[in-house]
Amino acid sequence: MLPMRTTPPFRADHVGSLLRPASVLAARDDFAAGRITAERLRAAEDAAIADVVAMQQNAGLQTATDGEFRRASWHMDFIYQIGGIGKAPGNLAVKFHNPSGDIEWTPAALHVGSKLRMDKTIFGEDFAYLRSVVPAGVTAKQTIPSPNMVHYRGGPAAIDPQVYPDIEEFWSDLSAAYADEVARLDALGCTYLQFDDTSLAYLNDPAQRAEIAGRGEDAEHLHLRYIRQVNDALAAKPAGMTVTTHLCRGNFRSSWAASGGYDFVAEALFSGLNVDGFFLEYDDERSGGFEPLRFVPRGKMVVLGLVTTKRGELEDPDMLKRRIEQASKFVSLDQICLSPQCGFSSTVEGNALSYEQEVAKLELIIKVAEDVWG
Repeated sequence: MLPMRTTPPFRADHVGSLLRPASVLAARDDFAAGRITAERLRAAEDAAIADVVAMQQNAGLQTATDGEFRRASWHMDFIYQIGGIGKAPGNLAVKFHNPSGDIEWTPAALHVGSKLRMDKTIFGEDFAYLRSVVPAGVTAKQTIPSPNMVHYRGGPAAIDPQVYPDIEEFWSDLSAAYADEVARLDALGCTYLQFDDTSLAYLNDPAQRAEIAGRGEDAEHLHLRYIRQVNDALAAKPAGMTVTTHLCRGNFRSSWAASGGYDFVAEALFSGLNVDGFFLEYDDERSGGFEPLRFVPRGKMVVLGLVTTKRGELEDPDMLKRRIEQASKFVSLDQICLSPQCGFSSTVEGNALSYEQEVAKLELIIKVAEDVWG
């Protein structure tokens, strides 16, 4: 048996977002309608976060997030707060798929109207509160969108050419802003940070690459630029901070946006991205096989997202163990951990499962991890 890990990512881990409780949804509605103050909304969120941290501890997890309870979206709430970025008229339109058909997610468009910078520690107060309610022996985990999402979501059309006549300055300022955020989170005591990134997974899908090419970009090499962006942002990564990245193909109300294995980006991604671990979606055939894991170097962790958050039915523990064994043919078992394939509630709406099913999935992951790694 291999030892359980004492540093993140842990043998049993999770991506970050959790189903919003009714109390938070009601408080959000009341605040939007002007019935309660921002202070009362935050108090409702605080109480719910304390409860969900206790749930994660009771389930047996070694890490806890705030469930992203204060956000409407896993990434846009962060991106809109980067200095230089504002909401623009109209909406983005992202098409998601599920067995019943297609749905659209339509956040406000974004616009880069001045030089990028960090005017404050985004989610800084949120992380400070999380740390205050996480018990001893449990690691507080902060999730933020990868810098790549700023570009992938808006594209060149979102960048004012008068602000950035040279696109290289945009990339440089973006990395510098993220490096600033990482340093600020370190100062708050963050030791476990995750860059959530759909772009590097989407680029495995030929249909997504066709869309990128259609807006005038080099879709065949964009992943190389994105890898460089993350590396530049983490060039001064604090010694005591573990940074992972989570890759998925979209997660909105139990629906997805892209398909395709990791093959297109695998060699450059796994050998070149300077993170400590990769959370990888592997819950169905859309994710392809485990062969791309052969490019993961020694010393880096792979967190297999074998348990789906898109449905409530529990996976067979023996099936999960067989899949871990299959993956271990391409990357050492000692480098493997287990998690859900994505968050349970990447947006405030959440996926189509119950709180009880969410908890059961987390407990299943912990039990299987104990059986495999002892």
